[in-house]
Amino acid sequence: MIKILVLIDSATEFSRRFLNGLIRYAHENGPWIFYRLPLYYKVLYGEAGIIERIRDWGIDAIFVQWEYNEIQFLRQLDIPVFLQNYEDDAEWFSKISGDYMEVGAMAANFFAKKKFKNFAFYGNKNFLWSKGRAEGYRKEVEKLGGNYYYFESEYLTNSQWSSSHIELDQWLSSLPKPVAVFACDDYFALQVAEMCKINNIDIPNELCLLGVDNDELICNLSYPSISSIVTDDENIGYITGKKLHAQIVNKKNIPFNIVKKPLHIEQRQSTEKYNISDKYITTVIEYIEKNCKTNISIDHLTQIVPLGRRNLEKKFKATMGSSIYQFILEKKIEHISFELLTTQKSFLDIAIETGFNDIRNAYRIFKKNTGHTPLNFRKKFSKVNK
Repeated sequence: MIKILVLIDSATEFSRRFLNGLIRYAHENGPWIFYRLPLYYKVLYGEAGIIERIRDWGIDAIFVQWEYNEIQFLRQLDIPVFLQNYEDDAEWFSKISGDYMEVGAMAANFFAKKKFKNFAFYGNKNFLWSKGRAEGYRKEVEKLGGNYYYFESEYLTNSQWSSSHIELDQWLSSLPKPVAVFACDDYFALQVAEMCKINNIDIPNELCLLGVDNDELICNLSYPSISSIVTDDENIGYITGKKLHAQIVNKKNIPFNIVKKPLHIEQRQSTEKYNISDKYITTVIEYIEKNCKTNISIDHLTQIVPLGRRNLEKKFKATMGSSIYQFILEKKIEHISFELLTTQKSFLDIAIETGFNDIRNAYRIFKKNTGHTPLNFRKKFSKVNK
């Protein structure tokens, strides 16, 4: 019987998905027993009280998060300790390191496709993962030739909000508009959304907003709803369980890092708009996005804007950097990807409903654009079948 102490607050979407993956591994390879201690336990009984309780229970491994702050005292137990969201880069415990640079680069390239020139990052000053995402974002913005703006603050609780938001208020108001704002996580993105309401900054027309972790409660609590980068959280929990299991069975306490990868972007209302001044190209883009499942012809597009075929193709290429045909294919692939991740429909059915008549061609285009076959894409990224 393996006994695990969980000192992780399950209030966040990341924590819940991570723990779901851990529990799934435990159910497949158990029996495991999970124990909990409230976060205030250390205040009441001190470090000695925690150590005593852990030894009484015969705990085999511990999951803990940064709210415990000073956790060096856990070293004396000589059992595996896995930390979530720790502030320092210590080496004696296992942790999620995350491909933070890749997350930042994904955000920058997403905004670049929407033709933004002004890029801003709002980060949490206390965490390495926030600084890593900011650095990946900044470097990619520099490659793209964009303008970069940066602001960071501490985690603002409800009690701090009224007294600590002034600098954020001033920073958001000072940003050149339109601007693409990437927040270090969804909670910080929600802070931006709330501040925009106060200052009458129009999301998404003046400010395009993107978060990380895809916390559906937070993202949909905001209006407009917030787009977010989806990360491989549940799979990370499963892998962590597997690694810890091996350490417990082999009685080896060797720290390890798990790299959390970004998967895709869950698009919502906060990123609906493109930074395009040409109203005709904007009209064409909006039409394609709403009707990407149909067989859209360029001749039909010339009927919704007063432009000839050659003129429309030339304007679109100059504005978007790709042909109309390429843009339509991109939107179709986005739809297929979404359906593969969120439904159990077959690739054949999805391809047909997306307007592909030649299934082999749809397969080839999907693999070329995603780097995966439809089956491998669903197996790797979908939580529907997990």
